[in-house]
Parts: sequence; C-alpha cells; structure tokens
Amino acid sequence: MKGFNILLVFLFGIFTCLAQQNSEISSSQFYGKEFEATSLSNKDEVWQTFSSMPVSDSLYLQFKSKVKEVCKVKGCWMIVELPKGEQAMVRFKDYGFFMPADILEKEVVLNGLAFVEEMSVEDQQHYAKDTGKTDIEIAKITAPKRTFSFEATGVLVPN
Repeated sequence: MKGFNILLVFLFGIFTCLAQQNSEISSSQFYGKEFEATSLSNKDEVWQTFSSMPVSDSLYLQFKSKVKEVCKVKGCWMIVELPKGEQAMVRFKDYGFFMPADILEKEVVLNGLAFVEEMSVEDQQHYAKDTGKTDIEIAKITAPKRTFSFEATGVLVPN
C-alpha cells in the first residue's frame, strides 16, 4: 500500500509538470504563421551558422533569443541577441505582421530564414532613426556593414 501511495504522488507530480508546460505554451502569443517549436537550435549553433555564412546565403532555423530592440514606429522589425555580443536584425515576411513594443528583454522563439547581408548606409540610417537616435548619431553612419539578419515567418512570445 505504501508503494502505491508513493506511485500516486509521483504520477501526480509528473502530470502537474506537464499541465504547467502546456499552459505556458497555450498562454503564449503567436505573431505571423503559427509553428511547432520542434527543432530549436541553441545560441551557439545559431552563432556558428551565422558567422560561417557568406553574404546572400540563407538557412531555415528556429531559435530562442532575447529581444534587445523593437521598432518604435510600428513594430516592423526587432533586434535579438546572439552570442559573443553580436545581434541579428529580424524582419517579418512580407511585412505580414508586427511586434508589440513591450517585448524588450523577453525571450522569443523565431521561425524562418537566417541570412547574412551587407546593410547599406541608407538602411542603417533608417533603422537608427526608427530607434530614436539623434541626427548627430545618424550622421556618423558612413559605411555599409555586414549584418546578421533573419526573416521570420512566425514569432512565439511567451506571456
């Protein structure tokens, strides 16, 4: 009888954990196309992929990262952190969805295409203006730069 009670307590614990995990997913908000987070790459794998990619190459990825910036105008892009102090610019497929401004420092799950591009001076200045940088800071942008980018088809934001 004692063994049966221990088994019941053990099973109750497992089912409670599963229920909590499912409620976290169901209380999350999808933006864009819904997806199953089944093949999440860890940050080191994502960094290795990005750092070895040539300009204009792309690769399908799912990964979790922290949001560092969101477009203040309408949420049309965001910047997420990568390892080694690097960041990736995230845009949304066909501008089909936008992100809320209140997700700074939240962990999100991204689904879509990772690629490396050379961002023009004009685009850098445009994004700097969107983040509220001063005219002096914007004027200091004078050369194109290699950037890590991501075109998200969907984003999962936990509540």
